[in-house]
Amino acid sequence: MKKTLILGFFSLFFTTYASLAQMGKVYDNLTVNSKILKSDRKFAIYLPPDYNTSERSYPVLYLLHGAGDDQTGWVQFGEVLHITDKAIRVGDATPMIIVMPDADTGRRGYFNDIRGDWDYEDFFFEELIPHIENTYRAKTQKRYRAIAGLSMGGGGTFMYALHRPDLFSAAAPLSAYIGPLSLEQAKERMPKDANLSDAQIKSYFERHNAISLIENMPEDQKKAVRWYIDCGDDDFLYEGNSLVHIAMKKNEVAHEFRIRDGGHTWSYWRESLPEVLKFVSASFHQY
Repeated sequence: MKKTLILGFFSLFFTTYASLAQMGKVYDNLTVNSKILKSDRKFAIYLPPDYNTSERSYPVLYLLHGAGDDQTGWVQFGEVLHITDKAIRVGDATPMIIVMPDADTGRRGYFNDIRGDWDYEDFFFEELIPHIENTYRAKTQKRYRAIAGLSMGGGGTFMYALHRPDLFSAAAPLSAYIGPLSLEQAKERMPKDANLSDAQIKSYFERHNAISLIENMPEDQKKAVRWYIDCGDDDFLYEGNSLVHIAMKKNEVAHEFRIRDGGHTWSYWRESLPEVLKFVSASFHQY
C-alpha cells in the first residue's frame, strides 16, 4: 500500500512537472523607452515553452489590441497564454514569440497623428520592432514576422501590412476597423482645432483607408503578404470588412475571408486566435 502511494506521488509529481515544462510565459508590464513618443511605452510578451531551455531564435507575431484595452487585453481577455500553449502542444502552431504593445496610453491608436505630434506608427517600426529583435531571440527576416489584431488593432494590422509589406509575411485583421468609408466621413472625424486643408485630409484619408490602399496597390505587392480576414456576421464592422474583401477580389489580391456566427466580442476573438496562429505558422514554414 505504501509503495503504491509513493509511486502514485512520483507519477503525479512528474506529470505536473512535465505539464509545467510545456507552458509558455507571459510578461505583461514591460517597457521600452520611446524618444519618438517621449515616454516609456508598455508592452506584453509571450515566450514559448522551450524559450528558456533552447538556444534557437523564434518567429514573431505582433498582436494588437482594440480600443479601450491596452497591452494586457490579449493576456487577460484573449487568453493568449492558454490558447497559444495548446496550439503549439497539439502541433497547430509553431513555437513563436508574441508581442502585444500598448496603444491606449497618451493617445489611443496605432497611426501617426495628422497634426504631426504623436507618431505612433513611427515608434512601432523604428523603436519597438528593433527593441524586440535586439532583446529577445527573434528571427529578423520578413518571412518570420507576422501581424494580427482585433477591431482598432485590426485596423492597425491592415495599415501596417499595407504600408510595409516588405516587413510581414502574414497579416490577420479580425473584426477590423478599416478607416472612414468616405472622404466626407474622414473630414467629419478630423480634430476641429487642427486647421487642416482639404488636401491634407485627402492625403491622410487615402493612406489610412484599407480600400484606398488596396485599389492603389502596386502589382508587385499583391502577393507580398498572406492575408487572413475574419469578421462576425453580427459585427457592426461587417460592412467595412466585406468591402475590403470585394476590393481584394477585384484587384486580385490573394486572401482568405471568413464570416462566422458572432459579434464584436472576446468570445469571438478567442475562437479566432487558434486559426490565426495556424495561419501565420504556415507562413513561417516552407510551403
